[in-house]
Amino acid sequence: MTSDSQLIARVLLTSNEFKGVMHGVESLVDVGGGDGTMASSIALAYPDVKCTVFDLPNVVEGIQRNEKWILHNWNDENCIKVLKQCKEAIQSRDKGGKLLIIDMVVGIPSDNLNQALANVHMLSILGGKERTEQQWKYLFINAGFNDYKILSILGPRSVIEVYLA
Repeated sequence: MTSDSQLIARVLLTSNEFKGVMHGVESLVDVGGGDGTMASSIALAYPDVKCTVFDLPNVVEGIQRNEKWILHNWNDENCIKVLKQCKEAIQSRDKGGKLLIIDMVVGIPSDNLNQALANVHMLSILGGKERTEQQWKYLFINAGFNDYKILSILGPRSVIEVYLA
């Protein structure tokens, strides 16, 4: 996952669209952030943004340096629980609050074969799944969010901005 995070960080941090996503962001929490590779890359590129990494204690234990792609590991019920906790931690959209998710959106872009294979893998190994835009929308609404925007700038994965009213 560290290598994957390094690659994704390089792509994101050179993207003009991601610069727009980060506009006005003052703090960032990387839920499921693993060893902090993604958060530390963002912190270096955006030194005014306060970055925090949350993960399981056994994952972060012993990390000496300053992730994404975590919701597909979980079923809808558990994703909604995680998203509700995130919702409690952010401000409304008019105050600059947003939740950023880096994950696959099935059908965006239309690489259906690889997305279908990834979905089968997630279902069989972890009980999670790759989701369509409608399935993501279901999670966001049921967690109490009001709006979202999908940026297809990472090949098979997207950056999803999620907002409160």
